[in-house]
Amino acid sequence: MTELPLVVGVDGSESSLTAVDWAVAEAARRGLTLRLVYASLWERYEGALPSGGRERPCEQVMAEHIVASAAERARLRDPEVRTTTAILLREAADALLQEGDEAFAVVTGARGRGPIKGLLLGSVGLSVAARAQCPVVVVRGDRAGLAGTHGRVLLGAGDPDTGGETVRFALQEAEARGCVLDVVRAWRCPAPESADRPRHEQQAEEVLDALLKGVTAGPPGARVQRTTLEGPARKVLLDRSAAADLVVIGARRRPSRFGLQLGRVAHTLLHHAQCPVAVVPHRV
Repeated sequence: MTELPLVVGVDGSESSLTAVDWAVAEAARRGLTLRLVYASLWERYEGALPSGGRERPCEQVMAEHIVASAAERARLRDPEVRTTTAILLREAADALLQEGDEAFAVVTGARGRGPIKGLLLGSVGLSVAARAQCPVVVVRGDRAGLAGTHGRVLLGAGDPDTGGETVRFALQEAEARGCVLDVVRAWRCPAPESADRPRHEQQAEEVLDALLKGVTAGPPGARVQRTTLEGPARKVLLDRSAAADLVVIGARRRPSRFGLQLGRVAHTLLHHAQCPVAVVPHRV
């Protein structure tokens, strides 16, 4: 069986270079090939070259420089990680989505090199995270989160019926890093003084029981810590991301629906988390 690569979208921005750095370490942990992809429809905007002209379009020259620089950066960080490159004549998001069909995961930076610098998450990263059929990691966060010094992978516990892939991905990440898997289920009680509070908390515990059934027995080396916390899930996980190296969440993919398929929790984390965010899709 052919090993699937770890695909990284590169565009020459500082954010994409940070994504390359993170992906090199991930590829080394997982024993994966790194595939660096630059995509652009520059031919749409280039004028026709004079007949017999030997000049290459400036966008093509730039693209070749970007992928070569990214590949050299990856080689300097870890010469043992095998790296390939590709320049694709497609819109960036569409190219990464297509690459994701044959990838272990797709990695993007948190911001692109577009003109709108104030965006918290670039449109390419958001589109890929919301539509890809493979896990997508948006590399963002503070220095400690990017460096992976917390020794903790955070998993937002979702629906047990559809969360199996998300749990497996998070477990493998924790095992590869030799760190704790922090599984968190948020719960809320409609009335703060309600006598139903213990029942809501118990229901959260039961969700964790169902989600983690059989997990604590393996894989070897995985240490699982489970927690239920009162509050909105997006706030609970955002606060918890400050002490994590990676936060993992699931995302439903409904084939009958078009457009971006991300909930409020995912949007909040992708825009504000203090560590990289992995979105693991599952079909509904």
